[in-house]
Amino acid sequence: MQIWKGARFTYTSPMARWLLSRPSSTKLFVGGLSYDTNETVLKDAFEMHGEIIEVKVICDHKSGKSKGYGFVHFTTEIAASNALKEMNDRILDGRNIRVQYVHKR
Repeated sequence: MQIWKGARFTYTSPMARWLLSRPSSTKLFVGGLSYDTNETVLKDAFEMHGEIIEVKVICDHKSGKSKGYGFVHFTTEIAASNALKEMNDRILDGRNIRVQYVHKR
């Protein structure tokens, strides 16, 4: 619910405050990856939850080896939310992965 106050809106409803403050995004952080997990493996594991824009496994620029984490960017918040629920604490390449939203800075 919005209440007009001069030139600004204020949100008085608890639901409105929750909707504005919830950590939703289309981009997920995936931690705890095996050092052998590549972008193809990560994409294959997550694509069943929705259309993916980009998958990135972060690698050391000198050695080229994975640093053990990456990102999955979905086209919709619904797909990202489903993937978060289904993939968090799952086993991927023999490792228990952690999935969370990427927080905007």
